Amino acid sequence: MREASACIQSGLLRKVSFRNPVFNRFGECGDGVSAFESPDRTSSVIQVRSENGEGTMVAYQAFPGAFITYDDFHMDSCVSQFEPRTDLFCIDHCREGRLEQSLGDSTLSYMAAGDLKLDDRSTHQSEFFFPLSHYHGITVTFDLSVADQYLCRMLDGFPVDLHALKTKYCSSSRPYILHGVESVRHIFSELYAVPAAIREPYFKIKILELLLFLDTLVLPENRQSRPYFYRSQVEKVKAAYEFMCMDLARHYTASDLARRFGLSLTAFRACFKGVYGQPYFTYMREYRMNKAAVDLRTTNLSVSAIACQVGYTSSSKFAAAFKEIFDESPLSYRKSYQPMHADISI
Repeated sequence: MREASACIQSGLLRKVSFRNPVFNRFGECGDGVSAFESPDRTSSVIQVRSENGEGTMVAYQAFPGAFITYDDFHMDSCVSQFEPRTDLFCIDHCREGRLEQSLGDSTLSYMAAGDLKLDDRSTHQSEFFFPLSHYHGITVTFDLSVADQYLCRMLDGFPVDLHALKTKYCSSSRPYILHGVESVRHIFSELYAVPAAIREPYFKIKILELLLFLDTLVLPENRQSRPYFYRSQVEKVKAAYEFMCMDLARHYTASDLARRFGLSLTAFRACFKGVYGQPYFTYMREYRMNKAAVDLRTTNLSVSAIACQVGYTSSSKFAAAFKEIFDESPLSYRKSYQPMHADISI
């Protein structure tokens, strides 16, 4: 949530020590991480800062041992030193962006919008990358020693055993990722706009719904719903990406880049889509148009000059490609921003 950063900067949130019971229960967070608390103590905020951006996690207790956290990151990467102190079961939902996690065995995992990741945070001491430079989602965290007792005491006959659920999804050292399940979208979509007046009871209802869904879900036999990629492949794909973006006036085919960076065409295509979320050609076309849109809004360059900068020698072909992405011509798009740039050449 963007407002969390604003509240921190304005001093509306009180900085607290990680010895605070809310944070101390879960584990050590490491350097570059600060903790804050709202004046009424209804929410806690963890802020992560680095030279390439910042992230905030706003946490609310749903019931004893169960927390819902709103995650909002605007950065390229961060290093997590989190080491759990208690028996955790965590469920992450990605609403927007992408998340890359190093698993420590020369492989990387990816979360995309709509995905659900389940783990026990045993592999969370890791480097995380945000390939799209942002990530937004929700984390549901269970302290099993507390939450399981609460459910047994308050909901006699509730059929879900949290320890058994953790065993179901955390049987290996890798996080388990569910991709594009419609029921997941339904459960979490309603959590992104909860009125403060009903927050606590609503959180309880949605968590119970989530637990029932996960308990009844039948997992595939191979238990790997999304591929993992070797670090060496990812590093080559990222190098290819940086190479392309240095000069958008030049066009490279996937074959050109695969050959230049020592990958097979199949591996390049699969890994590029895994890292950036779209096929190579689709991603680069949108990247070019987004770069052109920034120039149309913020510079005095003519449309034809901008077209050349992003690899189009024909203004008409550039205009057609731009309209496919933004549903209006470059001229119309620029005119909507002309109050900011009254003397722009078109």
